[in-house]
Amino acid sequence: MGRCRVEMKRIENKISRQVTFSKRRSGLLKKTNEISVLCDAEVALIVFSSNGKLFEYSTQSSMENILERYENYSYEEMNLNTTYKENWTLEYPKLMARVELLQRNIRHFMGEDLDAFNLREFQGLEQQLDTALKRVRSKKNQLMHESISQLQKKEKELQQRNILISKKLKENEKKQIVQTNPGQSSTMTFLLQSPTVTNQTIGGPSQATDQSQNRDGYNTLMPPWMFHHVHNKG
Repeated sequence: MGRCRVEMKRIENKISRQVTFSKRRSGLLKKTNEISVLCDAEVALIVFSSNGKLFEYSTQSSMENILERYENYSYEEMNLNTTYKENWTLEYPKLMARVELLQRNIRHFMGEDLDAFNLREFQGLEQQLDTALKRVRSKKNQLMHESISQLQKKEKELQQRNILISKKLKENEKKQIVQTNPGQSSTMTFLLQSPTVTNQTIGGPSQATDQSQNRDGYNTLMPPWMFHHVHNKG
């Protein structure tokens, strides 16, 4: 069985309380010695029992040396805190005056609280505003130029992409035409190389008859009655 958890409250039974104190004190002293040996730490332990009996433990250096060191450290820390408070007490009015001056200058730049200004103060304020305005415009122009340069760069990149896409589309269209009508190009080439066939078909049967009559020696332009007369003689 595991150990039961001890409830953290005062032990009412005096004998049990003394036994527990003795055990816990021994364990505490053991842990104190372990941390001083393992970690090379200076440790001082002071315990008073409920009866007012003193139990103490210190490392190799004596209890007095450790307590003196503790007092010096506490004194230095207290002096440091005191010095910090004193410095803060002196600096606080200066900081508040600085804040008030900055707030007043902001109001003046906004055109407020100018009733007590004389001509020289107005001239100084105007000069400060002109200087600030020049700086603002310079920074604005710089940002505008940078933005324009970036937009021009993006425009060139998009134009190059459009050119590449157009080339790819044209190549794909040519490939689709060849795949859809594989004999069209050869037929067109054959027709271009055979003009006589086209000339024979133009005009229909009448032109073919006229050509055959020309081969027989007859004039295709003579009138019909003359054509019959000549034919009867033959």
